[in-house]
Amino acid sequence: MTFSSLERPPLRRAELGTNFTEAMALRSISRRFGSRVLSYRSSSVASLHSHATSFGFQQVKEEEKSKLVGNVFTNVASSYDIMNDVMSGGLHRLWKERLVGKLSPFAGMKHLDVAGGTGDVAFRIFDAVNSVKRRALRKVDEDSLEETQIYVCDINPNMLNVGKQRAAERGLGDNKALVWVEGDAEALSFDDNSMDGYTIAFGIRNVTHIEKALAEAYRVLKRGGRFLCLELSHVDIPVFKDVYDLYSFKVIPNLGELIAGDRESYQYLVESVRRFPPQEKFATMIADAGFEKVEYENLVGGVVAIHSAIKL
Repeated sequence: MTFSSLERPPLRRAELGTNFTEAMALRSISRRFGSRVLSYRSSSVASLHSHATSFGFQQVKEEEKSKLVGNVFTNVASSYDIMNDVMSGGLHRLWKERLVGKLSPFAGMKHLDVAGGTGDVAFRIFDAVNSVKRRALRKVDEDSLEETQIYVCDINPNMLNVGKQRAAERGLGDNKALVWVEGDAEALSFDDNSMDGYTIAFGIRNVTHIEKALAEAYRVLKRGGRFLCLELSHVDIPVFKDVYDLYSFKVIPNLGELIAGDRESYQYLVESVRRFPPQEKFATMIADAGFEKVEYENLVGGVVAIHSAIKL
């Protein structure tokens, strides 16, 4: 699907205003915590409206979410890649290849991969830039290759450590094209108009303020720079949705406990997908951040979606 920043898809029920969203959030909390929600609500409804956000199906203070998410990824860092293989049946590799294919990496580019600590996307971009076939087709010179810089930015140092270890295992530990940066997607340390490309895979649903992360992506990209986001999304095929929900809530947390020894982190990951905006809504948010030529492609019936846009 494609639409410009002047055209918006029809609003769904989830977009009709805050009253419905807040009511459902409170309803969800009451199921999980019973009477505890009543005292929380009566203490300060205004505080909930202005200072609460979602952590899975829970409502938490905004300042607490980043710490909670950080704990999740600290816990899963060492098993992150193997769990991706197990949960997706290896399909995440194809999804990331598709993401990088849409990016069309080139020698000499300055690229930012956010929430990419383990290096999975960055290594693919590096390989694409250095592909012998691609270099021959584009007649790439060695000077352009040496100017290539791929910044791997992640807020979690444990995830970055996994990526650095993987780089060393690939013989890329001292490669100057790969730059590892600890940083926040909502407050990037990079200059305005400094990047040719920006990718974020399975990361944007974990930030506290999606709008801030999108604004930062727009700020650091050059004119003509490409924005690409790979994210678990929403299935709207009735029978498939039921099967997917069953797999998500019954199987994935059990796999997390069995393989990673951590059920709760994978319960959060499943819940966070359900709280992430539907494809049309997220595409609207990207356009509202200033991007043009906003598109998205559903994969596996909407289990994941690749959103793309350009800063013009």
